[in-house]
Amino acid sequence: MRKFILLAALALGLSACTDPETAQRVLRQQGYSDIVITGHEWFGCSNSDDYSTGFRAKSPAGINVEGVFCSSYWGKGGTIRFY
Repeated sequence: MRKFILLAALALGLSACTDPETAQRVLRQQGYSDIVITGHEWFGCSNSDDYSTGFRAKSPAGINVEGVFCSSYWGKGGTIRFY
């Protein structure tokens, strides 16, 4: 039972490390389409970022891209990074 509670708390904590609504909004504003949010990304953002949201999308040039949208609680804009 103790392991289950620990795993549930870990899963809940990790799900809070993404900001899919903001990521989709910013990607659309930048001209990306067919956006698919892939969830939390462990790598790609700096230590000062609170959210790390993975995505796949079509760029304004029509190229399929994959990357991560990095952002913070407040006081910092978002950063789009590609793999």
